[in-house]
Amino acid sequence: MLLIHCTGKLQLEMGLKASARATEEAQFGYLGSWHANLIHIDRRKTILFVNDRTLFNFIAPDVARNQLRELSALFMHYLLCVLSEEGFNERTKNKILSEYAEVVYAPSNNRRVLGSMNDLAFHYKYHVHESGGVHSPDVPGIIRKLNRMPMGAIGYRFPIEALSNLYETAT
Repeated sequence: MLLIHCTGKLQLEMGLKASARATEEAQFGYLGSWHANLIHIDRRKTILFVNDRTLFNFIAPDVARNQLRELSALFMHYLLCVLSEEGFNERTKNKILSEYAEVVYAPSNNRRVLGSMNDLAFHYKYHVHESGGVHSPDVPGIIRKLNRMPMGAIGYRFPIEALSNLYETAT
């Protein structure tokens, strides 16, 4: 099961009603839950996704409102692209995606992750703006770069290493 903790701003933009939110923590696989936030880069709506356990992160730039209402499909599409870009094999990608057959949403609840998201949002805004905007071909490289930035909330490890280690120990 995929649990995406959405910030209030994102919930409002998605039109997510209180009755549609999960009320209890679900059982998760290896990666666990994610947080999502709506940020603006070059006046374009962009979704920042961050994994709670590893702080592995990526953005979905220039998102239309109808795409926001299908956040789970958007998440899965970008997650697959980023995992492919990072060189994960098909077996690992399928294992990750198999955990996410069902999707539920909840309000954000982890200050450690939210603080890391604020830091990442600053870095994404800067790097994407410097590379020419949200449609720049450098965006995948920026995602790759920020997953190789040490994060204090996970002991100054790199999010990509934390993700890789999680799956190496699981198999």
